[in-house]
Amino acid sequence: MTFAAQSETRGFQTEVKQLLHLMINSLYSNKEIFLRELISNASDAIDKLRYTALSDSALYENDTTLAIYVTFDATAKTITIRDNGIGMTRDEVITNLGTIAHSGTKEFLSKLSGDKSKDNQLIGQFGVGFYSAFIVADRVEVLTRKAGMTEENGVHWTSEASSEYTIENIKHAQRGTTIVLHLKEDASEFLDKYRLKTIITKYSDHIALPIMMEKDVEENKDKDKKEDKAAVPEFEVVNQAKALWTIEKSKIKDEDYKELYKHISHDFNEPLAWVHNKVEGSMEYISLLYLPARAPFDLWNRDGQRGLKLYVQRVFVMDDAEQFLPMYLRFIKGVIDTKDLPLNISREILQNDRVTDKLRGALVKRVLSLLEELAEKEPEKYQKFWEAFGSVLKEGPGEDFANKDRIAKLLRFASTHTDTSAQTTTLTEYISRMKPGQDKIFYVSAESFEAAKNSPHLEVFRQKGIEVLLLSDRVDEWWLGHLTEFESKKFQSVAKGDLDLGSLDDEETKEEIKKETDEFESVLKQMKEVLGDKVKEVRISHRLTSSPSCVVADDNDMGIHMQRIMQAAGQDFGMSKPIFEVNPKHVLISNIKTEADDDRFAEWTKLLFEQAVLAEGGHLDNPAEFVQRMNKLLMG
Repeated sequence: MTFAAQSETRGFQTEVKQLLHLMINSLYSNKEIFLRELISNASDAIDKLRYTALSDSALYENDTTLAIYVTFDATAKTITIRDNGIGMTRDEVITNLGTIAHSGTKEFLSKLSGDKSKDNQLIGQFGVGFYSAFIVADRVEVLTRKAGMTEENGVHWTSEASSEYTIENIKHAQRGTTIVLHLKEDASEFLDKYRLKTIITKYSDHIALPIMMEKDVEENKDKDKKEDKAAVPEFEVVNQAKALWTIEKSKIKDEDYKELYKHISHDFNEPLAWVHNKVEGSMEYISLLYLPARAPFDLWNRDGQRGLKLYVQRVFVMDDAEQFLPMYLRFIKGVIDTKDLPLNISREILQNDRVTDKLRGALVKRVLSLLEELAEKEPEKYQKFWEAFGSVLKEGPGEDFANKDRIAKLLRFASTHTDTSAQTTTLTEYISRMKPGQDKIFYVSAESFEAAKNSPHLEVFRQKGIEVLLLSDRVDEWWLGHLTEFESKKFQSVAKGDLDLGSLDDEETKEEIKKETDEFESVLKQMKEVLGDKVKEVRISHRLTSSPSCVVADDNDMGIHMQRIMQAAGQDFGMSKPIFEVNPKHVLISNIKTEADDDRFAEWTKLLFEQAVLAEGGHLDNPAEFVQRMNKLLMG
C-alpha cells in the first residue's frame, strides 16, 4: 500500500511535548473519551468535504457514500478509525499534528491545576482532542490523502509520543484519513466490539453520518466446506445517524441534547441551557442554540472562531457562520438548518443576504428570551452564566441598539448595597431602592473592585445611604457611552462633574457649602497657582466626608478611568486636566488654611494632590519626588 519517499523525522513543538507527557500520564480521568474525539474529528473532516464539494463535485472521486469506519484487530492490538472526508496534505499534517499552532496550547497548559478530574475537562476547550489517542496507544499512525489529489500524494505520519514524529510520502488510494492506534497493554479492554459500540452509542449516536462497524460473523456449520478466498467483511451502522435537531423535541432526551453540544463545541462540560425551535411560515428553519457553562480560553479574541454550524436543507455548509449572531453573543454554540438560503452559499452571500438579516434578528431574540427565562426562573444558574460571560454581554448595548433595553435588564453589578464583589444587582432592583427624589443611577468605575469600593468619591453617598454601582470591568466605561439611561433614569458618575444631589441635599447643607466656598476662596486661588496647569480648577468638595481631597473629571470631559483605558490601548490623545477638590472639614485642609509659610503651603498642596491622584487609581510622573516631599513634611 505504501512506498517510502521524502521520509523525515521531525521534533514536536515544545507545547506538544508537554501535552503528550500529560496524555501519557493519564490526564484524562475517562479513557474512553479518545474514541469520541477521533470520531468527532472524522465527522468534521467529512463535513468539510461536503462544503468544499459544493463548488467542485470532482472531490468526491466517484465515491459519494460518506461514512466513518471503526474496526479493531485483537491479534495486532490495534483500533482503526477511518473516514472518507477531506483528508490532509503533507503541510497540513505537519501543521495540524506537529505544532498545534492554532489550538491555544500555551493557554491550556497555563490553566492546568494539577487536579486530574478538573484538568481533563480543559482538553476539549483547546482543540487538542487528537492527542487523546495517546491515552490508550503507545504508537499512533495517520495515513491520509487530500481529496482531489492523486494517490501519489498520500502521507504517512507516525509517533510513539516521544519528542519526535516521522512523516513520509506514500501512495494512498483512498481519500480521507485513517488513524491506527497501537494499544497499550492496559487498554486491551477496547479490543471488544460491544465495548466500542457502547462508547459510540453513548457519545456519538447523534452524529448525522453513519458510523460503521463489522457485522458479527456466524460460525460456519458446514465444517467440511472450505473457503478459498478470505471473506469480505460486511459493515453495519451502529449509530442513529440522524441529525438530532430534525427530531421532534418530545422524542429527544436531555442526555442527547448534552452529547450533541459536546460534539459541536468540543467542550467536555455539559451546557448550562439550550433552546430548540422549529419555525415554519415566511421563513423555514430549525435552530438549536446552547449556552455554555464556562468560558473558552479565546473568549476575548474577537478574531477567533465563533458562530453556528450552518446547514441548508440538512446539508452541512459552514462550520463557523458568525453572521447569524452579533459579537456580544459570540459564546453561543449551536446549529441552524434552513431552507431559505441557496445550497451553494458563500460568506459573501451571507453578509449581503436579506434572509440572513431576518434569521439573525430571530436568533438574537431566541437567545435573549433564553437568558430572560433563566434569570427569572433559575437565578442561581443565571448567576453562573453571568460570572462566565457577563463582561461579554455588556458589549451588547453598544452593538445592538434595537435590543439594548432588553440587554440592560440582563446586566448584573456589584454595588454598595451589598459591598461584595459578586455582581448580583440588577438595574431594576437599583431603581426600586432609590431614595425619594433621586433621579439618577450613580456609579463609580475603577481598575478593580477594591479600588471602586474604597473610592473617596463614595463618602457622601455612604453617609446619606445612597446606593452606588461599583464598576471594575474594562468594558463598563464603553457600554455606558451607549446606554446613557435606564427607565428614564440617567447614569451619573460620582467622580465626574460638580456633584449636585438636588433634593437629596437639605437646605442647611447647601447653605453650608456656599459659606465654605466663600471662606476658602483665597486658599483655593493659592492652590491653583501652586498646581498650575496640572489641574483645570480647585474647588470645595461636596462629596468628601473623611478624605482631605480628590480629583474628578469635568462634566464635558471623558472620565479619568476611561482616559487611562484609552491610553493603555494606544489611543494617547492627551489626558484632560482634572479638577482638584478639597474637604474644608478635614484637619489637613484647616491647617493649610492657616499656614503662613508659602513654601510649606506649596508642598502640602502638591502632596494632597498627589495623594488624590493615587487614591483615584492614577500614577505619578515622579514617585520618588512624592516620597521625598512626604518625608520632609512628616519631619516638620
